[in-house]
Amino acid sequence: MSDMKVKPLPFNPIFKALAQSIVAAIHEVYSNEEGLDIELSQVYSMLGLAPNLKMGHIAFGCFPLAKALRKGPPQIAAQLKDHVANCPLVEEVQAQGPYLNFFIKKESLGELVIAAANSHALFETEIFDLTTQDEKGKKRNEKWMIEYSQPNTHKILHVGHMRNLCLGNALVRMCRYAGIDTSAVTYPGDVGTHVAKCLWYYKFHNQEEVPKEDKGAWLGQMYTKANTLLEEQRGTDKEAENRESLTHILKELHDQKGEFYDLWLETKSWSVELMKETYSWADVEFDRWFWESEVDAPSLTYVKELYDQGKLIKDEGAIGMDLSDDKLGFCMLIKTDGTGLYATKDVELARKKFKEYGVDKNIYVVDNRQAHHFKQVFKVLEKVGFEKAKDCHHLQYEMVELPDGAMSSRKGNIVPLMELVSEMEKTIKENYLEKYLSDDSDHEKWSQEEVDRTARMIAGGAIKYGMVRVDNNRKIVFDMKEWLKLDGETGPYLQYVHARIHSLCNKLGYREEMPVNWELLKEESETALMVKLMDFNQTVATGVQKLQTLGVCNYLFELGKLFNSFYAECPIGKAEEELKHTRLALAHATGEVMREGLSLLGIEAPTKM
Repeated sequence: MSDMKVKPLPFNPIFKALAQSIVAAIHEVYSNEEGLDIELSQVYSMLGLAPNLKMGHIAFGCFPLAKALRKGPPQIAAQLKDHVANCPLVEEVQAQGPYLNFFIKKESLGELVIAAANSHALFETEIFDLTTQDEKGKKRNEKWMIEYSQPNTHKILHVGHMRNLCLGNALVRMCRYAGIDTSAVTYPGDVGTHVAKCLWYYKFHNQEEVPKEDKGAWLGQMYTKANTLLEEQRGTDKEAENRESLTHILKELHDQKGEFYDLWLETKSWSVELMKETYSWADVEFDRWFWESEVDAPSLTYVKELYDQGKLIKDEGAIGMDLSDDKLGFCMLIKTDGTGLYATKDVELARKKFKEYGVDKNIYVVDNRQAHHFKQVFKVLEKVGFEKAKDCHHLQYEMVELPDGAMSSRKGNIVPLMELVSEMEKTIKENYLEKYLSDDSDHEKWSQEEVDRTARMIAGGAIKYGMVRVDNNRKIVFDMKEWLKLDGETGPYLQYVHARIHSLCNKLGYREEMPVNWELLKEESETALMVKLMDFNQTVATGVQKLQTLGVCNYLFELGKLFNSFYAECPIGKAEEELKHTRLALAHATGEVMREGLSLLGIEAPTKM
């Protein structure tokens, strides 16, 4: 998937000041050069953190200027060096080969980064230019829609579903943080063969009583048993009878009347209850629930209209579009028996989304097995003249596996999600938290409610971070033991860093109005932390542009390591008063950025662990 074309603003005040100095220096040094047209936004985008703090804090590579100036990048860097040194935020400038490297004054980092994080001004920064025009030419902000979490009713919600849920939720949060008006929607599959199989088994073969609780999970077990029985009876005299039963059930569902339609309504509500329980646990809310059933009949009507208009063809009794010229084969939209397919519904769903919400970008978070499907759907929309087809984007991701292989609801080799959550919370309490229930001089006593709440936060942090820290194109192997570690690249590790900072600030009485002297922060670990904090908004901006969460995860993990180095090397409680206040302000800012970053991933930050 290509990057989202969204224009960043020069939101970092330090980068912006440097860019202004560099532009002024270029015009001053090369005033006689013809055709030299360099803009602030170009220079701003060419700035980045230096790879080594000993070389500088921020680097500017002169390569893009070489062609216009007909000079080597090292020569350009040397000529510009003295003319950019008068920037009031800069301590020193060095020309090192093709780069200009800037050392920023501690006061500038302190006021524009640390103080901004502590006042939360850093998190209210306008990151993108989101201005666009509506159909009447009136200015408005861009609107995006992110569709994610498409579970099927009548199946078990398992840990494999969490990658989609966690990825979509994090992207929605990141986009909203960046100021984009983002609608979060879901599209559960509530009709189809899987539903018919479940209802068939429930009606004709189930011997169990319906449980009073957890009906949704129980219904998923019915689906697995249905598949097992149908497979066993394949090739026997029961096969034709079973096929006839399933066809009859599907017809009742399509006609919206009959015994199985009523049973569908009742059992669907059990699945929806399980979905809502899961979404509540994950702190996920959707602005709209689109249902497969609501686009079922309208999609067939629309496709028939397209056929009547001559935009589709009939091939061996099936209606669709020949996409051979686009190397996408034949996209079937109505089968020979008159029923639709997933593509049929997705064509109608896309039209419905744009009509209801008037969005500028329509993003589908769906696994990579559906890549060909979406290429066909988007191409069909384009060829029938739906101009918004170009604004539909498929965000692919790889699957989640258990250590012994892939999961399948049909086969039943899955880990039901809410069962897993309960198991993780139990493990967390036993291994880490239950000791706090007893009186001990080494620690403060916790209430049972505090233990339960913290266990829930840590379990959520473990699952959510584990699901979004891997590149979208790589498989995830779920391993509960590894994901719960407090000393690795895990959610609980980052939560522990935040809790540690919060406890420290409480213990030492941090207040935002405490007098500080940023120039006292002379240690390398202090500088490294300050420079890293400066890069938070840029990390989020890049993640939004690429629709990736990996960068934010890497950032938070590196931030956690830098804080631990700072904490080990720079005493706070025992430092002289002014230095103590200043270091405490730096620690608090780190905690605030960690909390904000975790929140973007949908992870709660405990105040004690």
